[in-house]
Amino acid sequence: MRPSILRRAVEAGQTVASALGLEVDQVAVVHNSDRVALRLVPCDVLVRVAPSEQRADFAFEVEVALRLTAVNAPVAVLDPRVEPRVYMRDGFAVSLWAYYAPMSVEITPAEYADALMRHHAALRQLALEAPHFTERMARALREVNDPERTPDLSDADRELLCRTLSEVSESIGADRSGGQLLHGEPHAGNLLVTARGPLFVDLATCCRGPVEFDLAHAPEGVEEYYPGADPDVLARCRAVNWALFSAWRWRREDQMPDRDRWRAEGLALVRASLDRCGPG
Repeated sequence: MRPSILRRAVEAGQTVASALGLEVDQVAVVHNSDRVALRLVPCDVLVRVAPSEQRADFAFEVEVALRLTAVNAPVAVLDPRVEPRVYMRDGFAVSLWAYYAPMSVEITPAEYADALMRHHAALRQLALEAPHFTERMARALREVNDPERTPDLSDADRELLCRTLSEVSESIGADRSGGQLLHGEPHAGNLLVTARGPLFVDLATCCRGPVEFDLAHAPEGVEEYYPGADPDVLARCRAVNWALFSAWRWRREDQMPDRDRWRAEGLALVRASLDRCGPG
């Protein structure tokens, strides 16, 4: 968020927490993108704030979190001191979560795979409507196909992303009967190492698809400890995921730090992932 919007988002998050009886003396910005994460002290709560347009995403995330917590999934929980819902304030959606102090402990590939398997097992217990992962690819494809939205893409790179987001994506998702409910983006940035063990966060990306789609977000080597993962499907999922990442980086309004480097690196990773795919 731009500084002026960030200030308003911080004020909205702090105001909601204070109105709910939580003591707030200081606010620290933990993460800032299209939504922000704030740590409030001394009440020690993590507040997520986004423009009101994201209210439905926040509500979906709260519902997923409540259902997963009920089946003991390895996920971060909503703050138990307040009603678990989305609050609205001054044009912002606000949700309140338990804060987990970061631990300087590296998680091994085996531990990562174990957390993901337990997460997938919990997700299989939920009767929850969620979009198929190909719907996310379709949204990215619309961005790539629109030169006004992605004006800096060369013709060759635009064709690469279009083919990956459409043809490769459909080759993975053609048989929708074999998929399950997924986290959607269980990369290392969305896995906290806590005193309770590894916990997944950012649950609004929940979708349906093959487990390899989630595995493709995990660090290299995790798949070796996840029984039954199909290497070819995994390679295709990695290509699709990097194409999705690249599509967002090439949007004119993207504000990711070091964007130019990530633009080039994302395309290189798409090509490298496609090279690892099987015939066809």
